[in-house]
Amino acid sequence: MIANIKFAPFTDVDEMPGMKHFQDAVNRLFTDPASRPWTPAVDILETENDLLLTMDVPGISMSDVEIRLENNNLNIQGQRKFEQVNGKGYHRIERSYGSFARSFTLPNTVDTERVRADYKNGVLTITLPKKEVAKPRMIRVEVSE
Repeated sequence: MIANIKFAPFTDVDEMPGMKHFQDAVNRLFTDPASRPWTPAVDILETENDLLLTMDVPGISMSDVEIRLENNNLNIQGQRKFEQVNGKGYHRIERSYGSFARSFTLPNTVDTERVRADYKNGVLTITLPKKEVAKPRMIRVEVSE
């Protein structure tokens, strides 16, 4: 008796190296630039006193960005608008446009009453100060002989 074996060469296609980039490129060809979802890059740095979140959002007006803090979740959403130039035909559109949303769960050590946001040169910086009890402190140990 011969066993019937299914041959499915593309079942793990999403795990193939480079496949994500290929799929993104194909999607860019067939979708309107203004409706593509995208995710701005974020760095999170911890210092002695703060957590600093920096997000690259060049070309975006801060009136198109909403930052919400609730239940120890930081939610950032916004939109980079695609503006068609009348009478001109694009040869290439590589920058991402459309809506984005990012969410971050904050540790209980963040003082949510003192959070602030700044925007300069296309970079959004959100400063999340630590509570006093979360800051490291030096304890001197007395040695008795």
